Amino acid sequence: MDMYTILVVDDDADIRSGIEIYLKNEGYAVVQAENGEEALALLATTEVHLIILDVMMPKLDGIQATFKIRAERNIPIIMLSAKVEEADQILGLSVGADDYMTKPFRPLELLARVKSQLRRYMTLGTYAVENNAATIDVGDLSINVETKQCFVSGNEVKLTPLEFQILTLLMQHPGRVYPIDAIYEAVWQEPAYNAANIVAVHIRKIREKVEANPKNPQYVKVVWGVGYKIEQP
Repeated sequence: MDMYTILVVDDDADIRSGIEIYLKNEGYAVVQAENGEEALALLATTEVHLIILDVMMPKLDGIQATFKIRAERNIPIIMLSAKVEEADQILGLSVGADDYMTKPFRPLELLARVKSQLRRYMTLGTYAVENNAATIDVGDLSINVETKQCFVSGNEVKLTPLEFQILTLLMQHPGRVYPIDAIYEAVWQEPAYNAANIVAVHIRKIREKVEANPKNPQYVKVVWGVGYKIEQP
């Protein structure tokens, strides 16, 4: 396997070390940080392919760190938190996390999610590339699945890996309505369970980035009671 580097950010040294042992056993390189400030400093000097990020940390917590990371990078982020309420999960996903796990977590499940996120991040858009469609255009909305870039009227907008993959899925077949569970299972690659809120959060973030008026979207349309579609303007 390719050597991917994973940044583990947690103020608990035992948790960092435990996660590192499991990751290294799977062949990953690991770097550690004990708070968001250290994580940002490491990202400035180290190539990282995925971040495992605790929420509750001193100096700069996981929510604030994710805001800052997402301003510049689309690296997959798996958020860890002792908070189990659905509102906390939605908050984490809203600020740009790609996945959310509650503590205590099962190490083997974390490894499975790491592999899934890396697979999406490193091979994003494979289907379209193999079908000789590196660029997909719908009106003034354009994505390049090779470079993983999104443009609106020629101006680049930054999407997270999950946002990019959702948009790619919808744009491959304009007009087709994708049920919420189908979107979740295609993008997260796991059975859908209470997926409506998770998908809705990501759709809202996509609209905020690609729509001139997110409250009256031109491209990403909801079909109430069914799912979402991309519509030709």
